[in-house]
Amino acid sequence: MSLPAVTPLPVRLSVLDRSRLREGGDGPQALRETVRLARYAEGSGYHRFWVSEHHGVPGVAGSAPTVLAAAVAAATSTIRVGTGGVMLPNHRPLVVAEQFGVLESLFPGRIDMGVGRSVGFTDGIRRALGHGKEEADGFAEQLDELLGWFRGTQTAHPGVRALPAEGLRVPPFVLATGEGARIAAAAGLPLVVGDLKGRAKVVEAIDRYRSGFRPSPWAAEPYVVVAGTVAVAGTREEAARMLLPEAWSLAHARTRGSFPPLAPPEAVEARAVSAREREYLASGLRGHVHGTEEQVREALEEVVAQTGADELLVTTSTYDREALRDSFGRLARLAGLRPGPPPRGEERGGGTSGARDTP
Repeated sequence: MSLPAVTPLPVRLSVLDRSRLREGGDGPQALRETVRLARYAEGSGYHRFWVSEHHGVPGVAGSAPTVLAAAVAAATSTIRVGTGGVMLPNHRPLVVAEQFGVLESLFPGRIDMGVGRSVGFTDGIRRALGHGKEEADGFAEQLDELLGWFRGTQTAHPGVRALPAEGLRVPPFVLATGEGARIAAAAGLPLVVGDLKGRAKVVEAIDRYRSGFRPSPWAAEPYVVVAGTVAVAGTREEAARMLLPEAWSLAHARTRGSFPPLAPPEAVEARAVSAREREYLASGLRGHVHGTEEQVREALEEVVAQTGADELLVTTSTYDREALRDSFGRLARLAGLRPGPPPRGEERGGGTSGARDTP
């Protein structure tokens, strides 16, 4: 008996993975798992697979996003690959342009350049990177210089060219809220905004972005990617339990100052926690989209209606890798994604969203 047809969600669906460590694992394992997840996402029909930049965080292995993006792109064949994002104040725009120029040259037509304005999480990390908090204030100028390297129009360094980037078209995205949304609008670039927990702030940032958007050579009209955590399981309780490991890591970070690897849900449930930790743990569990396929589809349709999103970027983390894969498989199914080509070296998963054709 054939399954009933599923009406596709009216938006693209993509994945952002932060290469989270699990208790008992290490950084190399986390990075290899990111590459495996990218192959699964490609086979399941997701539009993009992005990786992130974090420095000096014990629970996160993804510190060099362009290097990791190269590994992901080499292990896949059709899914778009990018960064969510490269934190531009931590780098020279010339070097960022060169790195993405190399990526686009090796994997033409598949690379996205997501950039943000955050700097290191602590004073020690910022000193090690050689950049201070104040450098985020220059993000608009850094972004303009970065885009100029690709178009051959930058004026900050006369006579210097970014090769092989110059003349290549790598779609840029700005990860932002608040001031960053205004910068994305003024530059005429797609906006990535989240997370779903702060829905009112997300809608406010999107409204600000759309009202201030100026068409550019990169985008003729606003394009909004809404990022957030989504967990899908057989029951709402199972989906909620998937969120426990990440919520505990956040509670630990806020009360003890370090962001640890993900612990098994049963270990989190067995912990004796302080009242303050319990408060942060409850906060970390609120506002995410989770539940059965039917419940999550209804919730995502509401997100799209509230935000007018063109694309949803899912950032789920949990201890159990099989549960995570199952969640992404269920999400692909409920969204009506179409099966794509078999992932390299793995079984066939499930292809591309039928959403609008930008960027």
